[in-house]
Amino acid sequence: MALAPCMHPALAGPPYATDDPQPTAAGGYEVYVFMQGERGERQRAGGAGIDFNYGAAPGLQLTAVLPVDWEAERGEPQHSGPGAAEFAAKWRFVHLPDRGFDLAFFPRLVVPSPQATRGERHASLQLPLWVQFSGERWSSFGGGGCTLRGGAGSRDACDFGWALARSIGAHLQLGAELFHGGAEEPGGSPSTTLGAGATWDAGEHLHLMASMGPGLQAVGENARAHWYAALLLTW
Repeated sequence: MALAPCMHPALAGPPYATDDPQPTAAGGYEVYVFMQGERGERQRAGGAGIDFNYGAAPGLQLTAVLPVDWEAERGEPQHSGPGAAEFAAKWRFVHLPDRGFDLAFFPRLVVPSPQATRGERHASLQLPLWVQFSGERWSSFGGGGCTLRGGAGSRDACDFGWALARSIGAHLQLGAELFHGGAEEPGGSPSTTLGAGATWDAGEHLHLMASMGPGLQAVGENARAHWYAALLLTW
């Protein structure tokens, strides 16, 4: 999300896995051109794509994410193909600017491509709630929810995260997060990751952001490290 000057509350969302309740301004656009990846004991995987957001009305954001994914086992050639498309609507139903408090519901439909090389092969529905407490320079945000999966070999799971971010001067924001994801398949292990992120306001309509961090739980099965980078265009 576009970085606000230091006299405004710090905003967040990408580059963190933890989201916030702030929607795109009514009539405005946000387009993330992103790359992300993770590295495990024997496997590397990731993706790149477009994350498109439109402020459809005050307090309402419509989102579409169109990625291309890739995956490589150690000693094997890399495979790539269309990733799962995501369609979402963020509805901020509590907005108390005098108290620096916001709350939003952000349901998301994930539709895998028939040619997907990694991830789920069946549609799923994410149902998270996100809350934020904002100050002049600090912002604390987090929440989570459960994902409903209907495919064989998968299971419903719940994810939770919390982050803290601070604006440094007029152009830079730094933050850190802790994120926990439930096991997505029978017999699988839940995951917990730590992340640190930064957003640089390079201009009125151009913003650069990145995050990275280690895995903390079941790293033999889950990712040992993860990263994210994006160029954000706003207008």
